[in-house]
Amino acid sequence: MLSVLPRSLLGPLALTIAIGLGSATMAQTPAAPKVSVAAAYTQMISDQATFIGRGQAIDKVDIRARVNGFLEERLVNNGAEVSEGELLFKIERSAYEATLDAQKANLAKAEANLELKIVEYARKEELFQRGSVPAAERDTAKANEKVAEAEVRSAKAAVRQAELNLSYTNIDAPFDGRIGAVQVSRGDVVSPDGAALVTLVREAPIFVSFALNEKEFVNVLEKLDVAANELSDSDRKPKVYVDLPNGRRLDEVGEIAFADNRIDPTTGTITLRARFANTRGFLIDGAFVSVGIEALEPVERVLIPQAAIQRDQRGDFVLVVGAQNTVEQRYITSGDQVETAVIVEDGLREGESVIVEGLQRVRPGVKVDAVLSGQAGE
Repeated sequence: MLSVLPRSLLGPLALTIAIGLGSATMAQTPAAPKVSVAAAYTQMISDQATFIGRGQAIDKVDIRARVNGFLEERLVNNGAEVSEGELLFKIERSAYEATLDAQKANLAKAEANLELKIVEYARKEELFQRGSVPAAERDTAKANEKVAEAEVRSAKAAVRQAELNLSYTNIDAPFDGRIGAVQVSRGDVVSPDGAALVTLVREAPIFVSFALNEKEFVNVLEKLDVAANELSDSDRKPKVYVDLPNGRRLDEVGEIAFADNRIDPTTGTITLRARFANTRGFLIDGAFVSVGIEALEPVERVLIPQAAIQRDQRGDFVLVVGAQNTVEQRYITSGDQVETAVIVEDGLREGESVIVEGLQRVRPGVKVDAVLSGQAGE
């Protein structure tokens, strides 16, 4: 059996229910999400143009034998540092010493013959002056003297060649550097036509070579505000930086040492070389590195923390917090990275706030409770 409430109780009960429902609705209204923001700021930045480069030794040579013979001594180890003039290999000398002795004997014989021919010509000249011999005999004696003189010169040249060949049995380092793997062993027969004995590379200083196409080259000249001949000029040389294969920037600044004067028709590129001291040997001949050329004068650029940048199919964008604390999606053109910040080429002005933390909790159009991050403008 149902009980019926008195009508006098229905009004207060309805009011109580209405108040309760209103309180529940107010309790369900979400608070604005908290986000951390950073202001876009400006900084004087020296623009860089970045390219792929390759280490190139200033001096590099395949050391070869200059005479034939048995390798008598190997005086250097694989990978050793050597100095200019240091003895690396010895080729057996006995055959070349014997040849030198023989050539010296030939020279002595030629010189003795020349002395004889000089005496004969003098005698013939005296007899000719007395009318005792015809001019033909005097002329023949003179010709024989000249032949003897030529034989002496030839013998002297043979001696010098024999001395050179003997000197070539000692193989020295032509410059300071570090050798690679030695390709021969004691007792091997070596010759000028054979394989290289070892490769010697001067590691410091070193070049880093890189190639630019025509458009890139013109862009670099415009960006650096220099003429082509000023790239290697002492007063207008731009700074050059290198990022090593492990991503770390080399703690040395290089300078443009050479810019070619023509575009290679086969590749459509122009070659530039930067010179680095390479005191710690981090740059290696043949290694690929990232090369950056810095502008001569810095310019003011807008930067934001890298954490603020997101990307979709249209490109890079940031979430900007406007004057009413409302989130706006803004597409930007981003440039180079500067430590933990990124240059904004277009899309933001100095002072505009971008969200750097709490991105996953917001969307364009919502209001947020923004707190300054402190990451900007360090």
